[in-house]
Amino acid sequence: MSKTYRVLIIGAGPIGIACALECKKRNWDYLVLEKGALTNSLFNYPKNMTFFSTSEKLEINDIPFISNNPKPNRDEALEYYRRVATSNQLNIHMYEEVETVIKVDDYFIITSSKTKYYADKVIIASGFYDIPNLLQVPGEDLPKVTHYYNEAHPYAMQHVVVVGASNSAVDAALEIWRKGGKVTMVIRGSEIGDRVKYWVRPDIINRIAEGSITAYYKSEIVKITTKDITIATSNGEKTFANDFVVALTGYQPNFKFLTEAGINLSKDAACLPQYDPNTMETNISGLYLAGVICGGMETHKWFIENSRIHAKVITEHIENLDLQKD
Repeated sequence: MSKTYRVLIIGAGPIGIACALECKKRNWDYLVLEKGALTNSLFNYPKNMTFFSTSEKLEINDIPFISNNPKPNRDEALEYYRRVATSNQLNIHMYEEVETVIKVDDYFIITSSKTKYYADKVIIASGFYDIPNLLQVPGEDLPKVTHYYNEAHPYAMQHVVVVGASNSAVDAALEIWRKGGKVTMVIRGSEIGDRVKYWVRPDIINRIAEGSITAYYKSEIVKITTKDITIATSNGEKTFANDFVVALTGYQPNFKFLTEAGINLSKDAACLPQYDPNTMETNISGLYLAGVICGGMETHKWFIENSRIHAKVITEHIENLDLQKD
């Protein structure tokens, strides 16, 4: 067998980077594998996104995050985590996707898109941003439909339906409207989400109240065509002209990857992966979870600020296991 890493970390987001820092602090032989760019999820956030958290709550390993704004934006976060990774010379392989994790005796075999690795312990910190929750309606596969929003410019002077009432949906609706798009929101619930950023929620409510943005509550999309869209509302179905659909209905972890690694999921709609909250170790000995992936479908429960501690919890548990062996 070739070289065996002490710890292999899957995902180079903020929590994966935090795990790498803890490993380096202990002089462990570790490796981080990331299927995309560094902090790939943050990179794919909207260009003008502002975090709900203040910069100190996004810090990892007590490395100061200095922001020019009370709430840091996407670009500041990318700069911060990039500098943390580069200045600490973290061992990260980017654009290398992990395909399988298999436990064999007391070690793991990790197969990536490029090669095969061996590790004593594995930490999955891969987040949940890559698999959107689909609408499951006819026409969802049309080019005019997207589950990701980057910036408003392409939607200027267009009829745009924004699906959802979360932070991302509200931000998109407001930005597109301000760039000259005609915006209609289709919302399953009876109001704008109560977790929408407190300084943004009154803005969207006022734009809807004044008629600048149209909102259909307790409504869902029925069908999408190249020229129009049909929605089911409390007053029956409505069909109207439409150029683009921005369906920001949330995302989910790669459950298939988790189950193939042997991790148990709860049988309810939450699909919570099994792990010990005191150690972050799953039902597979030596296999840990860190970050937002711990929440299953309840993706609103874990953020950078309340899951950055996972890195220290995991590495301290591994240290304690080593002491017990000695």
